[in-house]
Amino acid sequence: MRRKFTGVVAIAAASSLLLAGCASGSNSSGGDSGSGDNSDKTITLWLAGADTPDELRTYLKDEFNKQTGANLEIEQQDWGDLVPKLTTALPDANNTPDVTEIGNTQSPTFTNVGAFLDVSDMYDELGGTDLLQSFVDAGVVDGKNYTLPYYFGSRYVFYRKDIWSQAGVTVPTTLDEFNTAVATIAEKNPAGIQGFSGFYLGGQDWRDGISWIFANGGDLAKESGGKWESTLSDPKTLKGLQQLQDLYKAASNAPNDAKDSNQYIYLNDDDAVPGATPDDPTTPVSLSAATIMAPGWAHWSIGTKGDKDGTVTRTWDDNVFGVFPLPGNDGKPAPVFAGGSNIGISAKSKNPELAKELLKIIFSSEYQEMLGKNGLGPANSKYTSALGDDQFAQALIASASNSKLTPAAPGWATVEASSVLEEFFSKIEGASDLAALAKEYDDKITPMLNGK
Repeated sequence: MRRKFTGVVAIAAASSLLLAGCASGSNSSGGDSGSGDNSDKTITLWLAGADTPDELRTYLKDEFNKQTGANLEIEQQDWGDLVPKLTTALPDANNTPDVTEIGNTQSPTFTNVGAFLDVSDMYDELGGTDLLQSFVDAGVVDGKNYTLPYYFGSRYVFYRKDIWSQAGVTVPTTLDEFNTAVATIAEKNPAGIQGFSGFYLGGQDWRDGISWIFANGGDLAKESGGKWESTLSDPKTLKGLQQLQDLYKAASNAPNDAKDSNQYIYLNDDDAVPGATPDDPTTPVSLSAATIMAPGWAHWSIGTKGDKDGTVTRTWDDNVFGVFPLPGNDGKPAPVFAGGSNIGISAKSKNPELAKELLKIIFSSEYQEMLGKNGLGPANSKYTSALGDDQFAQALIASASNSKLTPAAPGWATVEASSVLEEFFSKIEGASDLAALAKEYDDKITPMLNGK
């Protein structure tokens, strides 16, 4: 399973103009309730991508009809089309989805312009403080809840046990130990492959790279007096950036323009990825890294390739591959950027009470456990045990325990759409003055954060 929550917000900066009309409906309580004869009524749920399995979709439809008498129509939207479609549909009462999934980094832009219904009165009923709070925060404006977490998929480390063992390094317990271990692997290069990475970290991969910023107490931006300010040049952030520069130089041979896309292929022995053997630089090889970071669902794509009824499958081998949460400076899991989604009710829904009934089903123990059993981190921490107790579940839960999201600034979608962070991160390795580089990009990003 793959999730793409970035690169889809190119027009979100304009959403404040299109969605301004939503604000007047943000506290709507009209429409029909979940009781009475609703057999002639239908509400629509937009789900992003194919990550919610058919089994869960069928359950939602059946349970919603059973509890309300109304019908639920589920429409799947591609991640690449979601924001443009929401920008057009949410202000239009005749075409808006009643309930929609939305990427966690996309949520602040829409909540800040009044696109979603205030569900603060349901917060405790739907899970309250047991919900993943970093996702909850992404849906809060002026202390009120507009979107809530749907599922999470936090990032952790995947590594080649065989290569780590050959390099004489062990699983680290602190971030410094991790940095040293992957640099050692790159130097020793036990795989004997030209351009081999101890840790594959793309030059533009800020979504993994910000973990080093967070681990040192830094951040991408902070709010003060109602204004947002980029904090790349903050001393704590700079400490993390220095560690990243060292990693780029000593541990990673990933291309400078590489992003956080399909890193798992660099661990496999049989994926066609760039590389060359020392004896024959023209001979392509697949294995080209000993370590990557990726969302938990990447483990389905790691292992020995096979074929099952015409479908490519992977068989994980515990003797070859392993996982662990990225350790922080204090030995606890480092704060990593969490993937996943939020969910909210359109402020223009004609059936807000029925939409609320759907949220109750989504946040019920039955559905939360179904999410976990299908490899999606439940929004409610009470049900994370449904993920199981294997190494993947343990790493996912541990990494999510200290996860963070991008700043909940009204203009964050503009920042992502501009690719300014990709540009900044691509310059880290070659920077002779990191502080000056960070200040230069603070000056670029701060106006974007505040919608300028």
